[in-house]
Amino acid sequence: MALTPDRAGTPTIALLGATGFVGSAVLRELADRPVRIRAVSRRRATAPPAARADIEIRAADLTEPGELAAAVAGADAVVLATLYSSATATWRIEDGDTAAERVNVGIVRDLVDTLAARPAGPRPRVVFTGAASQVGPTGKPVLDGTEPDRPKGPYDRQKLAAERLLLDAAARGALCGTSLRLPTVFGPGAGPAARDRGVVSAMARRALAGQPLTMWHDGTVRRDLLYIDDLARAVVAGLDHAEALAGRHWLLGTGEGRPLGPVFEQVAALAAERTGRPPVPVVSVPPPEQAEAGDFASITIDASAFRSVTGWTPDTPLTEALRRTVDHLAAEAAATGGGAGAGGGAGAGGRAADDGKPGGGPA
Repeated sequence: MALTPDRAGTPTIALLGATGFVGSAVLRELADRPVRIRAVSRRRATAPPAARADIEIRAADLTEPGELAAAVAGADAVVLATLYSSATATWRIEDGDTAAERVNVGIVRDLVDTLAARPAGPRPRVVFTGAASQVGPTGKPVLDGTEPDRPKGPYDRQKLAAERLLLDAAARGALCGTSLRLPTVFGPGAGPAARDRGVVSAMARRALAGQPLTMWHDGTVRRDLLYIDDLARAVVAGLDHAEALAGRHWLLGTGEGRPLGPVFEQVAALAAERTGRPPVPVVSVPPPEQAEAGDFASITIDASAFRSVTGWTPDTPLTEALRRTVDHLAAEAAATGGGAGAGGGAGAGGRAADDGKPGGGPA
């Protein structure tokens, strides 16, 4: 059943992490609905122009006492798009990072406790944005969501812990919750706070700045690359079909694993069209110490289970998605008068997205 007005009135959707890369895209997608949206983030979000929805903008640090409860008060549905980022504006974290745990896991724990304390009534719908990588190494060329979870890195372990809190609460009947595990998501962000820090956009910035595109492998590592607008539609589909999806995780993806070497060469060619310079080289370099095993594992996603329930399908061709991304970053660099470069090499990681706040904390 879609989240649209009915005899009970206009539904309220609390969007947590509304200024992040994923959250801001979901806000744009939801803005066309006749709903109420409470867009919550540490920085104030910007309502999309000509929005059909009634949008409330709320600035809050959800790790502070009482802020989470206030953010979701009276909400019929919640989208969890918060994510911690370190002072270097990356999703990578260290074991024992309590600040990261407070955001990546603690916010979900607080949400579950808050919703469980509600009086009897309709169960609120909750969609959590997880990561396909949280399954850990599988040895399988294609993931379909049936694999046992054995996460290795601290980021993936925290995402799995948060997901289990949500799904356990759904099993108890406290909420109608589901988890969508994201592949490598890329595309234009909605502003500086929503900057895509994933591997594709990092390479596009380097190419526009005339810097070589460096890989921690030979270019044959594959990634399932999902365009940000297609992801936003999937999250909204998750809300619409929450009852059918409740109680488990679902994988999102295009079904095509793309070798990153040719993808980066395409990015270099598109950047060259914008700059008028020859394409920058794509080269292999030794991986840094912080590289994880998942950076070298190929991932292709079979999302047929999610598609069969929701009817969702990713419909943005890769070439068009890459072109939009490069064009956006070129225009952004021209508008700011700064370079488009991104320091450092890129592995095959490029996890779901970085919705965190540079300097540490949730979006």
